[in-house]
Amino acid sequence: MHLGALFIASHVLTSGSVRETARRFQLSPSTVSTAIHNLETELAMKLTERASGELATLIASGRVLEGLEPIMAAIAELGQWADHDGAAAEIDEAWASRIPVKIVTMERFLEVADQGSINRAARRLHLGQPQLSLQLANLEKFLRHRLFERQAQGSVLTEEGRRAYQIFMTISQAWNDLKSSADERYRRTARSLRIGSIIPTGSESWVARCLGSLVSEWNVRRNNNAISLVSMTADDLREALKSGRIDVAILDSVFGLEGFRHRELLQTEMVVIAPPDSTETSVAELVAGHPICMPSPRTGLGHAAMAFSYERAPNRRLRGQDITAADSLPVIVDLVANHGYVSFLGRVSAMPIADKVRIVDLDEHLPMSYHVAFNHRKAATDACTMIIEAAARITSEPVARTITLTDAGARETAA
Repeated sequence: MHLGALFIASHVLTSGSVRETARRFQLSPSTVSTAIHNLETELAMKLTERASGELATLIASGRVLEGLEPIMAAIAELGQWADHDGAAAEIDEAWASRIPVKIVTMERFLEVADQGSINRAARRLHLGQPQLSLQLANLEKFLRHRLFERQAQGSVLTEEGRRAYQIFMTISQAWNDLKSSADERYRRTARSLRIGSIIPTGSESWVARCLGSLVSEWNVRRNNNAISLVSMTADDLREALKSGRIDVAILDSVFGLEGFRHRELLQTEMVVIAPPDSTETSVAELVAGHPICMPSPRTGLGHAAMAFSYERAPNRRLRGQDITAADSLPVIVDLVANHGYVSFLGRVSAMPIADKVRIVDLDEHLPMSYHVAFNHRKAATDACTMIIEAAARITSEPVARTITLTDAGARETAA
């Protein structure tokens, strides 16, 4: 990692803008983007993400900025000492953003200083002596200072070399502190089993209870792999599984799973959920008389509901007009239960909230299936088996009583 790249990345995290940093330092946006990408790679963590075409800094970037502060101060001292705009109170940013010195080169300089000999340092570093000598010569040329006095018994730091030693030691220690945190995060991540799921309707939903059962049983068995959980849309789950960010995914669609190992988790059918005090006796009447909120097409459920609206809906109002899309199922449930909306869910997801909403059958049976996809890790396979067992157990339990509507009227059925 070059010092210039660290300087650039620090400014991106501070300003939150690649373009602004590029303009300020008179660099190409691609150079700036590469600097922040390299820092993320070195630290094995995401610091930024793209949102609606704009760069957004993540929470972790604040901790990294704190860790970079000693390095930024050392770069400023280095610039003044190397006579780059040394008379100015502030660092020459254009120069600092182009510092070609690598941290590994500084650490090799520190090794030579500690050993008092280029030959001894080269042996310890497993480098050729000519290669190490050339790197030191290039460092002296860039800094415009002689750093070592070559003597018969070895290499001795000059006065300028001692100052360089202090600056480089500060940078090396700060960087190693950042890297050690990254290494520990990597070890924790490598040990953990990362599980992603579709967003549950609430704490009582089969998804939430299934994951709770998994964690509890997993820890009772004292598995070596700790479990970490995250919820997101089906599209995001597939992408996270593909990139390796998660090991197991619970999805409400089989679409896009051709390249993964996967098993069917359970089968159900789509139903309408309506306000508890609604009186309409058909889906068409519910759709006509209430605002609609449904998951977006980024979810399997939303995709299926949208297909239903275009292909089977008796009322054209369902074909894209007055429909609110939300990828938060708890919000959708609240809109239905408390604000007069109607929505669509799989029956297995609707049953646990039957005391909050009315569950209404569609006029035409629309099957849905949930699946669990997983990667090659044995822990992922074990978790997959436990998830399937938990889902079968939880969804077979009596949950509530519900009302099924027909054109002829209403009849009560046991859930």
